[in-house]
Amino acid sequence: MATGSSAPLREMWYYAVAGERLRPGRTMPKTMLGEHLLLGRTADGEVFALKDVCPHRGIPLRFGQFDGQEVECRFHGWRFDRGGRCTAIPSLTSEQKLDIGKIKVKAYPAREVQGNVWVYFGDEPKGAPEIPVLPEVGERMPGLIETLAANCAIDEAVFGQMDPTHNPFVHVSWWWRRPGSIKEKAKAFAAAPWGFTMLPHEPSDNLSAYRLLGKPVTQIFFRLPSTRIEHIRIGKHWIVTLNAVTPINDTQIEMNYAAYWNIGWIKPFLPVFHYALRTFINQDRRILEMQTEGLKDDPSLMLVNDADIQAKWYFRLKAEYARARDEGRPFVNPVKDRVLHWRS
Repeated sequence: MATGSSAPLREMWYYAVAGERLRPGRTMPKTMLGEHLLLGRTADGEVFALKDVCPHRGIPLRFGQFDGQEVECRFHGWRFDRGGRCTAIPSLTSEQKLDIGKIKVKAYPAREVQGNVWVYFGDEPKGAPEIPVLPEVGERMPGLIETLAANCAIDEAVFGQMDPTHNPFVHVSWWWRRPGSIKEKAKAFAAAPWGFTMLPHEPSDNLSAYRLLGKPVTQIFFRLPSTRIEHIRIGKHWIVTLNAVTPINDTQIEMNYAAYWNIGWIKPFLPVFHYALRTFINQDRRILEMQTEGLKDDPSLMLVNDADIQAKWYFRLKAEYARARDEGRPFVNPVKDRVLHWRS
């Protein structure tokens, strides 16, 4: 992928796939950050990620077989374990001496946290932001997951995560908000690990979905490289959502959503909530792809006042992280606590 300031940060964990979609004893191909991977889960449940190519003759490993422990190349039967080490070359005779353990397929660090599989793309995970652990969720699996691809660059998709003023124009529907429903808002923000947080507050009363929950208190977190977490509390009940943008390549991304809750009455309405979530994501996808059309002409862009401060923070966070890694020093969060004002 490109190496400019608009390129994804590499020394990071990126959301790969919902854990339930990677079954034991199965593999699946996945393109992330322009690289072709083979994700897998061993028969005993361990996840792994390999570069999807056999080092012998270059055929993708996804065309081969997986027995729950090792991947076998479709072309000549070379075998590799989940760490990428070669374990067998069938063409070798007993007289031919070759240390096959030195032959390796690139392996990427892969971990499963709270039902989601993440892959690390850099050279050294030490000192990088940890995979986010969602508050209150514990070891629960997501109750609702959704993934949708969009034709846009990662920066534009991340801006969409934190853009507070597009709702009245993009997310208009009977179950979310009415057309023309705009009011002045003030939200307090503070620096948070590897990003920032919108401090706990009662959501605005022009958002219909929140009103259905009574009087919730919500807190929103953004952290590098591209993760938005919302924690909603209603008395003893809670809902936590994860929104993670994963770059496929320079011009495509995936929007990944996972939702967790401890509210019993939600389960019977899951088909309705799933439909609403997919509608919401599709609205974002369409507007991002419209924006991509305009960006092809490389126009001069403006970030305006408090409404776009979060986008400016994202650029600063991204630049500071890249500099800190290059200089071998600790990351210093550039975000300062403040109250932001906008109309939406």
